Amino acid sequence: MKPPKETLQESIAHQRESLVGLLQEPLQQLAAKCIPVWGDRAKLNSLLSEALKELPYCKHLYVLDANAIQISDNVGHEGLLEGFGRDRSQRPYFREVSAGTNFFLSEAYISLRERRPSLTAIQVVRDAAGVALGFIGAYFGLRDLPLTRKLYEEPRYWRQIKGDPSIRGTVFHQTRADSEMDLHVDTVLGVVAELMLYHGVFHVMLHFSSSRAIIWVVDDPYRYRLLDINELIDPDICLAYPRKAYPADALVPLERIREVLDTFRMLRFMDEMFYLRSGTLNIFNGIVGLTFSCDGSHYIPYDEFLRMDNAFWIGSSEVMGQGLASED
Repeated sequence: MKPPKETLQESIAHQRESLVGLLQEPLQQLAAKCIPVWGDRAKLNSLLSEALKELPYCKHLYVLDANAIQISDNVGHEGLLEGFGRDRSQRPYFREVSAGTNFFLSEAYISLRERRPSLTAIQVVRDAAGVALGFIGAYFGLRDLPLTRKLYEEPRYWRQIKGDPSIRGTVFHQTRADSEMDLHVDTVLGVVAELMLYHGVFHVMLHFSSSRAIIWVVDDPYRYRLLDINELIDPDICLAYPRKAYPADALVPLERIREVLDTFRMLRFMDEMFYLRSGTLNIFNGIVGLTFSCDGSHYIPYDEFLRMDNAFWIGSSEVMGQGLASED
């Protein structure tokens, strides 16, 4: 049995644990060296410069007194930077340090000067009696850290996201108007199915209300292609895409592609007030995306999606209506 996949927050937590293990010991050693020269700006700068050689991914180091006033310069790989005398007591990363902490790694934040995701590690410096003399700060650019950076894998479970409140508030005053795609929906779905089954399209976004589609193909996955209604109702478009075997590692079986597309059609016409505005399908992660007239969105594993019959969605539209009514 495969182990359960990490959530996004669990993945972030594991990366942070790795960083703490990487940074804690070098900064503890540096703190011990700083105690005998505490208050001597030049000697502190020299120690920071030497320590920086063991932390090549650190942007700069600095020392603060017990009130978080900087008593060293910012010491970077290129030399000394301004910073002496700076009050860091109100910085978000410093306010998070608790009284009994010896080492603290901040949450990521956007730096004021470089305006990019950053981290600060804070090491408390204590004398032989355990009294806090001050702090060592180590500043890191997130992109520079030597993380494993294992790619986070998107989980496969149903997620629902509310949309624009202004659209939700006016949904009772609208009715579906036939778009060009609605008028030619069988042709459009036939062309899209052919492209997905035999011509390498692995991700499609069908915008029923605005009569367009966006597709991605396996031979050129970094660029999308926009198809307007004239292209979508012309089966000759398939000649522009080379024949391609259906991917063996696709999560959606090829025989279920048309079922998903036909269910899009059903949801588009299920109700004049609550109806599908756009539908997406990715055959590799097996996720179906739906955006309805109330601007609510759903992301559902394809197999779960196909188990829901018309009655479920019609019932859901009634529930959505009751929920919207209660918000007024």
